[in-house]
Amino acid sequence: MNPIQVIAVTGGKGGVGKTNVSVNLGIALSRKGRRVTLLDADLGLANVDVLLGLKPTSTLKNVLDGTAKLQDVLIEGPEGLHIVPAASGLTEMASLGPVEHAGIIGAFSEIAHQMDVLLIDTAAGISSEVTSFLCAAQEILMVVCDEPASMTDAYALIKVLNTHHGVQTIRIVSNMVRGEDDRAALFDKLRNVTSRFLDVNLIDAGTIPFDDNLRKSVQRQQPVFTQYPNSPAAKAFSKLADQIDSWPIPAQPSGHLEFFVDRLVRDNRAS
Repeated sequence: MNPIQVIAVTGGKGGVGKTNVSVNLGIALSRKGRRVTLLDADLGLANVDVLLGLKPTSTLKNVLDGTAKLQDVLIEGPEGLHIVPAASGLTEMASLGPVEHAGIIGAFSEIAHQMDVLLIDTAAGISSEVTSFLCAAQEILMVVCDEPASMTDAYALIKVLNTHHGVQTIRIVSNMVRGEDDRAALFDKLRNVTSRFLDVNLIDAGTIPFDDNLRKSVQRQQPVFTQYPNSPAAKAFSKLADQIDSWPIPAQPSGHLEFFVDRLVRDNRAS
């Protein structure tokens, strides 16, 4: 099996545009010919399907209770992006234990041969459910925007990942920025505070500009990448996809989905 790129998209708090980034980035990568699967890992408040106006007939809950296989749950989105929808409004899905988490990821062995990239749209916050997915991925892409709560919560998540889980590298995407100066200031602000107190390497992964077309596309339940392909936001997602396409994929076992499963199980057992 070819190595699979496993990328977790996260943010310290809700409302920073994390799911929008996950969806549009997945579509941009699909447009480039990558076989992309997007896992909605906000297990209790799933919204990837809502953002795209999709109506799944079965979800991860059905995989866990044995009434469906992962292959049956997959729904196809724009540009051939495959989506694994989670349940919404079910409290039991938001508080799964290690066995259930392992079951979710273990099910991916069924479809591993169908993907080049696994994108994981995590929930917000610093709970063990969130950090389990983040620590199991090869790359962490953290979405931040220029507001105090976003910066404070992003730092809190980075601190937990670095001090409790040994995460050394995190890539930062600055979202809803109004100019290049704002982007540089935002990234530098976060890097300066982390470099003072933490042993972590933050990498500037790029910028998604403030774009009213994003708001319009959300209202229409359509991705901005396909709805407004010439918009500043769509072009930024394409640029980010180009960058991700050049990220190194580990040739060792860590480049395979089996490592993802093993790492997730180990992290949950240790917690």
